[in-house]
Amino acid sequence: MDTIVVASANKHKIEEIASVTGNLGFHLISRDDAGVPADFEIVEDGETFEENSYIKAKAIMDICGKPTIADDSGLMVEALGGAPGVYSARFAGEDHNDKRNNEKLIDLLAHIPYKERRAKFVAVITLLFPDGRKVVARGECPGHIIDQEEGTNGFGYDPLFVPEGYGSTFGMLNPEVKNQISHRARALKLLAEKIGSMRLESAISEED
Repeated sequence: MDTIVVASANKHKIEEIASVTGNLGFHLISRDDAGVPADFEIVEDGETFEENSYIKAKAIMDICGKPTIADDSGLMVEALGGAPGVYSARFAGEDHNDKRNNEKLIDLLAHIPYKERRAKFVAVITLLFPDGRKVVARGECPGHIIDQEEGTNGFGYDPLFVPEGYGSTFGMLNPEVKNQISHRARALKLLAEKIGSMRLESAISEED
């Protein structure tokens, strides 16, 4: 079983990744368990989810020397030109938290009708290996933003986001359901497919 370091201190993300990758033959450990100093900070200065995902994975891998998986994700609202995007976690500014981020989003969309509140959650996952191999997968989950928080499950913008085809927010859905349809689940599914192809190619090369 491969040991892979998760380049995140967010326990919610680690739990989500673990819940989906459990059948892939991976043993996930946190950056803390891998010996990364608690005060080590990564400057996420990329302009895309892909760039930030790579920045995080590379920074942690360089420290621990083990295969590392990093996720960069966020919410893109069509009526806001794609915002908050890569700034989703710090949307409300220096004193940001989930509550303040959600309040700002509600305020910005206050005069926009529901049908025009189209949005999508995006997740990009990068898996880096010390030998230079890289696997990247992107997943998206379309939906709409409502005008008040509903539900206490999940985190971040989950209480405001109604995924396409459902009548409840991510904050109301059973976590097992969310983990089947979320942007991160879709990215992880694609990642698994790519890893499977990579392993198959490696096995064929060894036979040759």
